[in-house]
Amino acid sequence: MNKITKRALSGLALAGAASLVLAGCAAAPDASETAVEQLDYLACAVSDEGSWNDKSFNQSVYEGLTKSRDELGVQIQDAESTSPDDFAPNLQAMIDASCDLTIAVGFNLVDAVNAAAEANPEVNFVTIDGWSNGATNLKPVGYSMNQSSYLAGYLAAAQSTTKIVGTYGGMQIDAVVDFMTGYYYGAMAWGADNDTTVKVVGWDPAKEKGDFIGDFTPNSGTSKAIAAAQLQAGADVLFPVGGDQFGASSEAITESGVDARIIGVDKDIANTSPEYADWILTSAEKRMTSAVYDIIKAIAVDGQAFSGDYYIGTLENGGTALSAITNYTGAQSQADIGAKLEELKAGIISGDINPLG
Repeated sequence: MNKITKRALSGLALAGAASLVLAGCAAAPDASETAVEQLDYLACAVSDEGSWNDKSFNQSVYEGLTKSRDELGVQIQDAESTSPDDFAPNLQAMIDASCDLTIAVGFNLVDAVNAAAEANPEVNFVTIDGWSNGATNLKPVGYSMNQSSYLAGYLAAAQSTTKIVGTYGGMQIDAVVDFMTGYYYGAMAWGADNDTTVKVVGWDPAKEKGDFIGDFTPNSGTSKAIAAAQLQAGADVLFPVGGDQFGASSEAITESGVDARIIGVDKDIANTSPEYADWILTSAEKRMTSAVYDIIKAIAVDGQAFSGDYYIGTLENGGTALSAITNYTGAQSQADIGAKLEELKAGIISGDINPLG
């Protein structure tokens, strides 16, 4: 049985299983879609429970998948998880569909995708914000988020009138505290450069203690309470690192009456969530769309062999970056602070600046 026939039969058998969605079947292709040569390559993805419309890392990965379909001509298939109980069945659904590559999105899927990779050594997987326990058919994708977050912390301190800035996380895991630690040292660097005391509330990298929601539930009451407490402590720039916490933090700002700003995470929040644009100063982006597209292109189009080597997004390769600066009212001009951030970026890329202190 050839690969296409096998996939077609698998799709019929799995039509109702594991929240499976065959992307692109609902509407007739437009002229641009038909112009792309269709490849015999099936790229698949499994979300965590945040859904593909989380305006965060799930959505970024899904956009990389659909970009690969539209521009490269690969076939795509996906499974959206609603709870951790869906992770293993959804991964198995992708295996049964004969996917050439299956992307598991988020830290929460790391155990399930490692188990799937170890049990299916002939199937290739990618883990976003995860790691491999040694399976050579599992490619980890990570980001040096301390780099862009260092720039965000420097900007936050420049913006702040109180010179108190805040951050808090979803859970105390490496992928979260990496953001927070870079932010801390960036804010401290602005203070050192300007002979001014700056305080960061919500995270102390030396003590490894800070404020955490305990999960990644979007805009929870706990998230709002932490934001409110940091505002009460004098913070006027907040950096919530936990997916979509921008509703909770913006509500806390409105209710406090403080003229405060928010720094977004993962995506360009001012652009993707315009309802929060009035509060957003910038965002520390994980450009997962580009990573997904590049990995698929390398294999499906460029003919490179799959590799389980780590992909690390950095300032240098464009895997992470700051979004445009908006709502800036600091004492230094935006042009001056922008030029300084470019200087700092160059220093991080060259290795002259360590964003981890």
